[in-house]
Amino acid sequence: MRIRARYWGLGVVLALAAMLVLFVALPSSAAGGAQHVRWDIISLTGGKSPGPINPGGHASATAPDGDTITLTGSGTFVAPASGGGSGAATGGGTWTTSSGSGTYTVTGLVSWQFANFQTVPNPNIDNIDDGQPANGNAVLTIAFSDGQSGVLTVGCHGPGAPPGIFEGIATTKAYKTYYTVQAPVGGVDANRTIFHVR
Repeated sequence: MRIRARYWGLGVVLALAAMLVLFVALPSSAAGGAQHVRWDIISLTGGKSPGPINPGGHASATAPDGDTITLTGSGTFVAPASGGGSGAATGGGTWTTSSGSGTYTVTGLVSWQFANFQTVPNPNIDNIDDGQPANGNAVLTIAFSDGQSGVLTVGCHGPGAPPGIFEGIATTKAYKTYYTVQAPVGGVDANRTIFHVR
């Protein structure tokens, strides 16, 4: 009986030690709490850097059939520390395609992938200034004013961003996939985004 009690006690100690190791090994973002994030499709005055960053820009993406969608917009979301989705999302903007136009509203956050904070000092004057500028991507569910729904992906590849993040937007509208992202071009005020983490 005493031998069983010793092994049982040893088992409890080992289990607690294993739980402690797992807890310490968790990523710091899991323990860091939720992130409050603002996203914007921006206007970069003159379309080149350095230049003032303002809300109110537009960005486009193209579907396989050649149709292009152009969006304006901004909003906020709360990204849980777990990395999952959230209903705490606001915002929207306008949309235009070859067959119509209207508005859209953000209905939720699917995911937020924080890459890093942008390089400081940033050569651009940030007139949004609603937290620390960040690189990454967000996937949002949206509702269009014509009754269709979709998923909006916003990518920001700003100063200091690691490779692999696109700059601009991609979206679905019902079954149509506007996944060919139109990259920003110097001297053209379009296809740029930014995140601010508060």
